[in-house]
Amino acid sequence: MTEKVKVVTLGCEKNLVDSEIMSGLIDARGYRLVEDQEDATVIIVNTCGFIDAAKEESVNTILDLADLKETGNLKALIVSGCLTQRYKQSLMEEMPEIDGIVGTGDFYNINQIVDEALKGKKPIQVGNPVFNYEESLPRKLSTARHTTYIKIAEGCDNNCTFCSIPLMRGKFRSRSIESVVAEVEQLAAQGVKEVSLIAQDSTNYGSDLYGEFKLAELLDRVSQVPGIQWVRLHYAYPGFFTDDLIEMMASNPKICKYVDMPLQHSEDAVLKRMRRPGRNRDTRELISKIRDRIPGVSLRTSLIVGFPGETEEEFQALCDFVREIKFDRLGVFTYSMEEDTPASRLPEQIEDEVKEWRGNTLMEIQRSVANENSGKYVGQVLDVLVERYDGRSDVYVGRSQYDAPEIDGEVYVSNCSAAIGEITKVRITHAYEYDLSGEAIL
Repeated sequence: MTEKVKVVTLGCEKNLVDSEIMSGLIDARGYRLVEDQEDATVIIVNTCGFIDAAKEESVNTILDLADLKETGNLKALIVSGCLTQRYKQSLMEEMPEIDGIVGTGDFYNINQIVDEALKGKKPIQVGNPVFNYEESLPRKLSTARHTTYIKIAEGCDNNCTFCSIPLMRGKFRSRSIESVVAEVEQLAAQGVKEVSLIAQDSTNYGSDLYGEFKLAELLDRVSQVPGIQWVRLHYAYPGFFTDDLIEMMASNPKICKYVDMPLQHSEDAVLKRMRRPGRNRDTRELISKIRDRIPGVSLRTSLIVGFPGETEEEFQALCDFVREIKFDRLGVFTYSMEEDTPASRLPEQIEDEVKEWRGNTLMEIQRSVANENSGKYVGQVLDVLVERYDGRSDVYVGRSQYDAPEIDGEVYVSNCSAAIGEITKVRITHAYEYDLSGEAIL
């Protein structure tokens, strides 16, 4: 009997790409991929282990799916991803429901793990994470066919005191320009129009492989692939944001005028304890330069509140920073203590109630900022990538170049004749906190 395999993905887009590679390998092996977990004889849970909430979600998902051994058709439950990379032994010892484990640098061996798990061997394959996938590996997209993610590098060398990514993903290692471009060409041939380039630290791209920053060149090469209309950049580490990169984003019409640059905080003392690059003045100068040289750019960042030792004065200064800079998009995280990280050993750990209050307060400030920012688009004509039809409201729904998939706002389009996956021009008539609406220009 052909085994039926369901892949469940938790966590970030980098995990999503890993799951799509595993799905491609499983499909090439002759196993049948299924959507309904009730039908599956094999389930692979690709876990996240970044913060406590993600770990808890991963563990709960594993336990919930294990019930299908009694109520469904499940014969083998396999766990992959960041959680397994850090906790392989304890997972197997404490969760007998698991039939096999594969780490972040070993997922290309997923078929071997499945075969051994089905034979009852309880395989564990977790080595040092040194692997980078290449375009030659099969990949089965789980996103809409017009948009997808490309991992341009793996791992991280920055060693921020709060972050466990280097423990789970290893040292920073870039893929070659040729490999990335070849993969984009394959995806464009399948109908992909928008590619989002991702890495834990995308602006460091090329430094290990070529001895110099190569992100600007990579963006240019990707933009030249026939069929690709939008190239989007994520996770741009501020310490390596070069003038060449700014110029490329400003001058190349296919590169979205969208900068996703996690800053984590504004105050020098906190940034120093986080071991983050630059200081408040450097951040302000970089933001000013980006906005001056890339007209109309949309700026997204993420911030951490409640980091050990963060005083009330430092938090209020962070709030003032958000009010002043007026980020177009902002994500707020409350500090999560991660074992084996330097920040976990810092004094003055902050109570959960205080962290939650600070997170909610900062998001309320951002809501006001976002509402103000959205108004600037009213009357403008934007290119909108149409993604679905909402029958209840009789409108099409899409995104502008200023909105990344899943995490940002949407544009509601009336009088639209474009097909799903096409880019159409829309005159914006209304603005809301995070979304826009308008009429298609026929």
